[in-house]
Amino acid sequence: MASSARTNNSAEGESSAGRRRPGRPTLSNEQLLDKALELFFEKGFDGTSIDAITASAGMAKRTVYARYGDKTSLFKAALSRAIDEWIVPVERLRAAECDDLEETLLRIGQILVTNVLSPAGLRLLRLTNAEAMHMPEISTGNVQRGTEPTLAYLTDLFRRHLGGPDGARDDAGQAAQAFLNLVVGGPANNAAWGMLIDPDEVERHTRYSVRLFLHGFLDRNAQTSPDEERALRELLGEARAQLDEARARLDQAARLA
Repeated sequence: MASSARTNNSAEGESSAGRRRPGRPTLSNEQLLDKALELFFEKGFDGTSIDAITASAGMAKRTVYARYGDKTSLFKAALSRAIDEWIVPVERLRAAECDDLEETLLRIGQILVTNVLSPAGLRLLRLTNAEAMHMPEISTGNVQRGTEPTLAYLTDLFRRHLGGPDGARDDAGQAAQAFLNLVVGGPANNAAWGMLIDPDEVERHTRYSVRLFLHGFLDRNAQTSPDEERALRELLGEARAQLDEARARLDQAARLA
């Protein structure tokens, strides 16, 4: 009887163990990176601890270390994932093309500027700018993953539209870089420094920048009206002022570092 009771108790224990509620499921890598990135955005790299990340993710520290090794590797992985989700696919830019080059460039410029000024774009800009001094490789990675595919696409676009029958144009790559600097660089730099930009002003900037680019790139002898020339001069003056301000702030940040 005693043996039977022990057997029954053992069976009941095993049955009870089998009915135990499973523990909290471990987050996927993507979920962990998203949790970590939110904290990095909020507090920066130095202000975010592994303890805070594991508490937010409900995950053991040993699990995080087993996956990524250290906080720096986790930060870079989270940032890389965010960049991959944020960048505009080349296919979307190609889908914006039409027969008119100026209209094509305007559409592409609007897509890129809207993307860089989106909440995700602004957070990435400010986070990468804040940490690039200590980890310059993250800026390099940003360029490789986001900017280089766009530059390659624009280079091909200019060759197809402006390179003649054989598609040859030696300065197509330089033109692609100039287009990005002129059309997207201004709003991006302002946003990175926390300057509020009126949407109507952004649209005006995009349209005039595209026109300025085309007049300079396609026909240096093209005639424009006095109002157009004045607007273009104002745009150039604004760009120079923004560049001077950015340089001054970079110099100040370097002195304080």
